[in-house]
Amino acid sequence: MNKQPRQRIVLKVGSALIAPDRQGCSSRYLLAIAQFIVRCRAKGIQTILVSSGSIAAGAHRFPLKPGSEANSPEAQVVLKKAMAAAGQTEMMATWDKFFDFPTAQILLTHGDLRDRERYLSIRETVFTLLDHDILPILNENDTVTTDALKVGDNDNLSAMVAAAADADTLVICSDIDGLYNKNPHLHSDAELLPEVNKIDAAIYAMAGGSHSDVGTGGMRTKIEAAEKASSHGIDTYIVNGFKEESFNALLSGRNPGTLFRASETPLQERMHWLTHTVRAQGEVIVAADEVMDSAKNCAELSSNEVLEVKGNFAAGDTILLRSDDGTRLAKARSNYSSSLLSFIAEQEDPELADSFTDSLGGIVSEKDIALLSKTPQLEK
Repeated sequence: MNKQPRQRIVLKVGSALIAPDRQGCSSRYLLAIAQFIVRCRAKGIQTILVSSGSIAAGAHRFPLKPGSEANSPEAQVVLKKAMAAAGQTEMMATWDKFFDFPTAQILLTHGDLRDRERYLSIRETVFTLLDHDILPILNENDTVTTDALKVGDNDNLSAMVAAAADADTLVICSDIDGLYNKNPHLHSDAELLPEVNKIDAAIYAMAGGSHSDVGTGGMRTKIEAAEKASSHGIDTYIVNGFKEESFNALLSGRNPGTLFRASETPLQERMHWLTHTVRAQGEVIVAADEVMDSAKNCAELSSNEVLEVKGNFAAGDTILLRSDDGTRLAKARSNYSSSLLSFIAEQEDPELADSFTDSLGGIVSEKDIALLSKTPQLEK
């Protein structure tokens, strides 16, 4: 493996490994994973665990009867939140019993990650836990999260955590050995890709669905996570978490699955956060993409080049800059609310419009611009 010794690893474990039968937590697969964590720590490698499984672990506490009102879509959402609340304590207790060192629980929503102050607080907490030899165990807070606040899958969450924690390596456990050029469950001639140096549309085309009826993420979300992590200089492995030999191979320096190599020109922490973690609250459509080929040009964007403002956002929110042909150009912090920006853009007198933008130095903040034209698969 290309980084020896690794100093900080984020390990993502899915629901199918935690509670494979949805009858509470099981040690069937977790023992080998726990031993991997113990052995990493013995080698001086700091380890962070991102663990799904609270809903799957708590599901057996809520048996449903045919015809129950709880079968409605609205009731299912509430029921899953209750399952998560009941299952989270069981999941933490299960992990804790494997270790003779302390663990700590951190529950997150996307709202925590996209708020810069809270994001930095998460970083400080993780670093402090690691400094005191405490194992951080993170999960999405499914009990309180909403569609607007959730990451949605722990594959992408693990990449965000790896970037926030300045990890060297991200290991994502899957139900197959890694990324294949076609679905190995359907094609006997499918070939495993041992290494991926560049994630593009062809790589995404190889992603199939998850064959687990327990987890929420498939291969696509794992590739998304690999793209997020590798762009921050983090080597990312997709390995078969159901096989003990996967972890033995990693510890011995061998690649048991697919390695997505870290970018040779990684994004700096703040730009990575803006690009991969913060969601755009609205869009600004501009007249021509040729003037948006640099952060400087974005910062000098004038109201005369704004064709349309979409969505509702406040001053300081992150927005997506898009050209009129649909090309995603950049993510940036807006100096204006959507209502004021719409008003400025609608002014027929260009001098009046420019007087607004001149007063704040431009439509977007110069220090918070992330160009996207070369990263077409990134989150919108």
